[in-house]
Amino acid sequence: MANNVFDTLKARGFIKQTVYEDDLYKMLGEESVPFYVGFDPTADSLHIGHYIPIIAMAHMQRAGHKPIALIGGGTAMIGDPSGRSDMRSMMTKETIAHNVECFKKQMSRFIDFEGENAAILVNNADWLLNLNYVDFLRDVGVYFSVNHMLTCDCFKTRMEKGLSFLEFNYMLMQGYDFYVLSQKYGCKLQLGGNDQWSNMLAGADLIRRKEGKDAFAMTFTLLLNSEGKKMGKTAKGALWLDENKTTPYEFYQYFRNVEDVKVAECMKLLTFMDLDEIAELTAHQDERINAAKERLAYEVTKLVHGEEKAEECRKQAKAAFGGDSANMPCVEIDKAINFIPEILVTAKIAPSRGEARRLIEGGAVSIDEAKVTTACMTLSEEVIAKGEFVLHKGKKVHIRVKLV
Repeated sequence: MANNVFDTLKARGFIKQTVYEDDLYKMLGEESVPFYVGFDPTADSLHIGHYIPIIAMAHMQRAGHKPIALIGGGTAMIGDPSGRSDMRSMMTKETIAHNVECFKKQMSRFIDFEGENAAILVNNADWLLNLNYVDFLRDVGVYFSVNHMLTCDCFKTRMEKGLSFLEFNYMLMQGYDFYVLSQKYGCKLQLGGNDQWSNMLAGADLIRRKEGKDAFAMTFTLLLNSEGKKMGKTAKGALWLDENKTTPYEFYQYFRNVEDVKVAECMKLLTFMDLDEIAELTAHQDERINAAKERLAYEVTKLVHGEEKAEECRKQAKAAFGGDSANMPCVEIDKAINFIPEILVTAKIAPSRGEARRLIEGGAVSIDEAKVTTACMTLSEEVIAKGEFVLHKGKKVHIRVKLV
């Protein structure tokens, strides 16, 4: 194979941890490798946390390797304790099936489910839900050390509040997934976020011990802000890939407003832009970084929502910041609503009236060019008669509001 995808992933900053790195590098350079990434179907849309593994899958497929998207329809009925201090809620089979269909549609924007090295989508419910528990313990449980499991980070945080035996089985089940995919599809590599490291090692170790075959794990960088917190959280929650949950404009604006120091990293991880171009665009950490942010927002929005919507978002953003109200993003609000905190909530500028009041009291809200000075203000008769106005939140959010 011409180019080793390991070099591509490393140069772009994806790789956090691997096992048997030299052997893995050699394998990726010499053969087409079936690999898998697991997705927890706990919502009817993917979010930005899924995005890095999906882009990595696209890099792998472009380099000649075969993606397997594993949907955790079986494990979702238990819940993954990794990175959580509480227990996940149970899900019905019908909800999981619906979410699986939504995931495949979104994934099709990034990876190819037809043609050479076509990706496949599998659901671990197909083999987990009909397992005989005694047989599973004898065939799989024998290879797991409880002493070792209790040292893993995914269990440590839960031990303080109480770890159910239900959740304790999760590592065995994820390890078994890798084993089944190895048996069915010759899968040799699992990819995932770094918070899955313990579970991924368990699967690779199970295959090596039970089958005597090579199996590998590779984790990716989590997208964090400068404070070490996961990126992708907005005032309304997660940054979704579904435009009905996060509008394309909100999505665009999120990346238009990322921290200066994170622009290059986001370009490398979230787009397919050339590394030399990224280096050139992000060479200066001054006002010139704004052009790079606009490019980042455009490229990511184009990948997720298509070129037409990315162009529309770019025009709306320029209009909003340039004062061109005719082309700003626009919302319609019932003219009976004239209490300004309620307008902020209805326009999705603030998640609650309390937060709206805090924004107003902090001096962050203006209507047209007039600052809103108290949280009990209502729209003026002049604005109501005009039938529309521009609502500003700070320096970065500007939308046109039409009263209907």
